[in-house]
Amino acid sequence: MDRVLIVDGHSAIFSTPHLAQEHLEHPRRTRLELIRELTHFQDISEYHVVLVFDGKGEKLDALMRQDLDILVMYSRVNQTADAVIERIVAQHAEKYDVEVASNDRFVLDTISVFGAMPMSIRRMWELIGAV
Repeated sequence: MDRVLIVDGHSAIFSTPHLAQEHLEHPRRTRLELIRELTHFQDISEYHVVLVFDGKGEKLDALMRQDLDILVMYSRVNQTADAVIERIVAQHAEKYDVEVASNDRFVLDTISVFGAMPMSIRRMWELIGAV
């Protein structure tokens, strides 16, 4: 069964001190740094990574996008990343081994009802570092 890691993007940024600090001055660059980290993890692991952010995302330049092959999603206007994550899990947890990384307890409780495994952002970084 394919393994999927869904990451709450802003939870990852704001729960990681160096990313949270960098985000204050360079939010776009910080998102790209997170994307690159997760792309590297996907490349060397058995996971497919989905990264979800709140809000309408800026289009990434084609040149910057070439080396990024994780799925990056942005919620629609009047929708949260949490809702997107919950919808993905509800639709795919039966077919895939889904894990969700977030520090939002409500999201983690909700996705576990649908059959996904909850993971803190801290645990996600430990997993990434262990590969």
